[in-house]
Amino acid sequence: MKRLYEEKKACCGCGACVDVCRKDVVRMVIDREGFRYPKIDGGLCVDCRRCEDVCPVKKQSTKKEVSRQYFAVQAMDEKVRYASSSGGMFPILAEYVFRQQGVVYGAAFDKNMRVVHREIRGREELDSVKRTKYVQSSMKGIYRKIETRLKKEQWVLFCGTPCQAEGLRRYLKQPYPRLILADLVCYGVPSPGIWRDYVKYLEGKYGGKMMDFSFRDKRMHDSGHTCSYVIGGQEHSGSLFADSYCGMYFTNHILRPSCHDCKFCTMERNSDITIGDFWGIEKVKPEIDDGMGTSLVILHTEKAREIWEAVRDETFWFCCEEKDVLQPRLTEPTEAAKSRGFFMAFYRMLPFSLLLGLYKTLASGRAWIRKLKK
Repeated sequence: MKRLYEEKKACCGCGACVDVCRKDVVRMVIDREGFRYPKIDGGLCVDCRRCEDVCPVKKQSTKKEVSRQYFAVQAMDEKVRYASSSGGMFPILAEYVFRQQGVVYGAAFDKNMRVVHREIRGREELDSVKRTKYVQSSMKGIYRKIETRLKKEQWVLFCGTPCQAEGLRRYLKQPYPRLILADLVCYGVPSPGIWRDYVKYLEGKYGGKMMDFSFRDKRMHDSGHTCSYVIGGQEHSGSLFADSYCGMYFTNHILRPSCHDCKFCTMERNSDITIGDFWGIEKVKPEIDDGMGTSLVILHTEKAREIWEAVRDETFWFCCEEKDVLQPRLTEPTEAAKSRGFFMAFYRMLPFSLLLGLYKTLASGRAWIRKLKK
């Protein structure tokens, strides 16, 4: 059986290899940690090597010398900003594309709370892709859909992780003047399998079907450090850091192996625009830090600068220096937890409820140790 990777860290799970295969012999399968990896039907493979050529990990592109621009951005419309994870730059870009009769692609929950990239054709659907989802999204079929739209000369905005954006760029093979490629400042992608198990656990606990989950709820004006979810028509909310799933994520126990060896944790991107949270805004410009979020925006291309000129009047913004916007995920990958291997071994062996209980016990112990050290 032909393999596209030798080590798990050599596959980012972007899925471009699936869509590029004209024989449809590549499919994504779930491993024992809950991540999707490509599998090739060797008997039907014609060895065209398109799957290798499209891989953003195997085929590292030469970065071009560009004059980047850096901005702190807050949507002028408070409703837009409140409904976004950071300052609202993504919906502003989306509205620009809708005005050109274009389409937008972003990550959304499906009816079973799985995270998938989907096509959005108008502002009435935009809420589903606005907020951050701390789960790796499925891109099945999306590369092909985007190519079809672009060949019809439609405007397209794609927003995703840097590896997904690079996978799309390599898939398309040529530049398209009406494609806006936006990537994210990415901490790393957690396991879709563990997210699935967590949803089932919460549904069992509260006796209903989960209909929504907000990882970055702003109701407390705390820069999105509240999470909330709706199960069986009942809303539940609490601290982002008290949530078990988010705790496993931010302690680096459930990130994809490739995220700990990520080649995209740098300012140098092949996208048009990079967007993310402007962490550290309270040091750069404390008077605008109101706990409702600020977007970091990095412009890499002339196309991005032209679009920025068209939309900037919809925002409060100011220019920054590179030193003002530097944050860990723009300089180096997220380091794996030392106990990640043990955690994943327990995930494979234990019922999920017992795994959560074990994690909560360990997390509580670490909290007490930190208190004693103070």
